Amino acid sequence: MREQLPTFAYYRGTKEPEFATRTELEAAKLFDYHRIAWEYEPRTFILEEDDQGNILEAFTPDFYLPDLDLYVEVTEMKQSLVTAKNRKVRKLRERYPDIKIKLLYRKDFVRLAQKYGL
Repeated sequence: MREQLPTFAYYRGTKEPEFATRTELEAAKLFDYHRIAWEYEPRTFILEEDDQGNILEAFTPDFYLPDLDLYVEVTEMKQSLVTAKNRKVRKLRERYPDIKIKLLYRKDFVRLAQKYGL
């Protein structure tokens, strides 16, 4: 998704984020509006490996909110994406029980963006 990005005051990453969806951009705007420090896709978690240690499945949550120690994954409303993301979030919680993660849907961000005029 290449368009002119707003200047983000609370972005804590080292390189300019390249959002994959409009929903991710809306989430970033919302975090910034509420002065919540955030990073974009800072860590990938291994979910499954074979017997030789080769990675079979991994998951990179969309955002990390360092002040809350929370990962946030946002998803579009397509049922196939929702099902896959729910499965990955569940696997992440099983393999990394100390990692906090929330899955938020596009409708959640649309409602908040409308409420705050973003």
